Amino acid sequence: MGLPQRPPHPWLLFLLVALVWPQPCMSLELIPYTPQITAWDLEGKVTATTFSLEQPRCVLDGHASAANTVWLVVAFSNASRDFQNPKTVAEIPAFPQLLTDGHYMTLPLSLDQLPCEDPMGGSRVPVLRVGNDPDCLAAPHQPSSCNGPLPGPGPYRVKFLLMDTRGSPQAETRWSDPIALHRGKSPGSIDTWPGRRSGDMIVITSILSSLAGLLLLAFLAASTVRFSSLWWPEEAPEQLRIGSFMGKRYMTHHIPPSEAATLPVGCEPGLDPLPSLSP
Repeated sequence: MGLPQRPPHPWLLFLLVALVWPQPCMSLELIPYTPQITAWDLEGKVTATTFSLEQPRCVLDGHASAANTVWLVVAFSNASRDFQNPKTVAEIPAFPQLLTDGHYMTLPLSLDQLPCEDPMGGSRVPVLRVGNDPDCLAAPHQPSSCNGPLPGPGPYRVKFLLMDTRGSPQAETRWSDPIALHRGKSPGSIDTWPGRRSGDMIVITSILSSLAGLLLLAFLAASTVRFSSLWWPEEAPEQLRIGSFMGKRYMTHHIPPSEAATLPVGCEPGLDPLPSLSP
């Protein structure tokens, strides 16, 4: 015979159930807001190293105090699920951890920097540009909130995290949809065959080529007229070759020049001899 088994006390059963039963995850307050690319009509909203988000205006006001800080969490799309919210300021991941851990935090903002007023009257477009600070990478003491250029096309996911002065998380938003950056093309991959050009481009190219040909012909014609006098000089009129005075050539004496040279002075035919002064 064995010893009779005594039933367990009810409080022991309750303690065992409390330990074994899966506890609900103690999560932060989830703000029903999803970050997204700005809707403003801007050039370069998404580039090869940056992207522009809309500012979360009037989104966190009811969940934060003036002393709280809004951080932006940037992570690779496949690493966003593994991100653990930091519990202190010292645990905030910096930009270099993107390549090692797949995530980092940047762009700390206060609620004063996210007013609810309509920004249409201002001169600056209210966006948050991620990856817009290349100088922070070269700084001797890189700040913890470095917003350096993103190293690859991604895709990335982002969310906003609200933290108090001690670095303790208070609330967070949803993760954004995947954001893919633009990729540059290598020169060898650019198609230069005219057969794949549009009809409008071919027409414009033909017109410009024709105009260039006409301008070249006009230049050659003008140059020919300008320098033709140097190549084929015109003959001057006979009046200009002889002189400005025109007259008939005539002989003043009837004696041929050959005979006149043999006659003594004063013995020209047809003239009276000069009187002699000798007695």
